Amino acid sequence: MTRPWEAPSDDYAAGHRGIDVRAPIGAVAVAVAAGTVSFAGPVGGRSVVSIDHGHGLVSTLDSVLPSVSAGDDVDQGSPVGTVTVGHCPAAAPCVHLGARLDGRYTDPTPFLPAAEWPVLLPESAWPG
Repeated sequence: MTRPWEAPSDDYAAGHRGIDVRAPIGAVAVAVAAGTVSFAGPVGGRSVVSIDHGHGLVSTLDSVLPSVSAGDDVDQGSPVGTVTVGHCPAAAPCVHLGARLDGRYTDPTPFLPAAEWPVLLPESAWPG
């Protein structure tokens, strides 16, 4: 992660309403969880994909050229577009992952799925 969530002091104050994850330009961006694409297109000169996951939770991927359209159903890990320049500078490209819960921005980190790769422990930590 290149830049973590930074809660604003109020709804209109400065803050970083998401997390930035390093990703090369042209990399495939995927849905973080299953849902329905609620928006795919330009916002303020940047390409954005938003996915409604139900129960009031919506994720947004900023600076992703969409390969999906509003109304498309996606599964966790489904491609939704490609990383493009926008939120982060071209020298350090990233995807900005935002989350809204019941319409309010929130830290997306707790909603991310657990890592799927195993963690290897030293032999001294093995049971038995």
